Amino acid sequence: MALPLHNLNAEPAPERSTWPGYEIARLALLHDEARETALLANLLGRTPYAAAALAIGALAIVIFVRGTMPIAEPAVWLALMLIGVGAMARNYAHAIRQPFERGILREFAYDLNAIAMYVGFAWGAGAYLALGPQTSPLALTAFAVAIPAFMAVTLRTREISLGVLAPVAALSAFAAVLRPLPEGPLAAAFVLIACAAVGGAIFWASRLLAPVPAGVRLSETSAA
Repeated sequence: MALPLHNLNAEPAPERSTWPGYEIARLALLHDEARETALLANLLGRTPYAAAALAIGALAIVIFVRGTMPIAEPAVWLALMLIGVGAMARNYAHAIRQPFERGILREFAYDLNAIAMYVGFAWGAGAYLALGPQTSPLALTAFAVAIPAFMAVTLRTREISLGVLAPVAALSAFAAVLRPLPEGPLAAAFVLIACAAVGGAIFWASRLLAPVPAGVRLSETSAA
């Protein structure tokens, strides 16, 4: 699913008196608007699951590394994650008051896209702040791909999914080399390969879904 937005440069709907196909064009326009609203409403409905997964995942990691890391660094990372979860919750609470109003839903989708980018950077920062110094390449890879993959499956929106995946992949790979973690270059390679596979799956899945009609899409991207 792409993030839809009405095309402000699109030509206005033709007048009944100037075009014999007015009724058909009007019906097509109503269909496109209804489909856009349904896609955005579905995205709205799936957002709480993504937010809950982020909060649970962050808490689980902090509990898991307790005793192997100083308390301050995981606590800072958890705070960063909860800021992102709180932003998602606030965005959801604002939009759910009018869940079928296209203007509100469009605003929600674009705000969620920005929040997802922040969440990606915040989760990726956990490779520096939350993971222990002896984290194995496989554990780092699992950390890097689990949440982006879950977000992709849950939200099913290519732009948002890649907005989370890209910063997580970059920060996790850099952490493997710069901290450094055991077998840093190998860990970085594992992370990049696994994240590339997830990104490829997102692109592949997007081709299986029908694109949003021209004139009501944010870009030429389509859903994951």
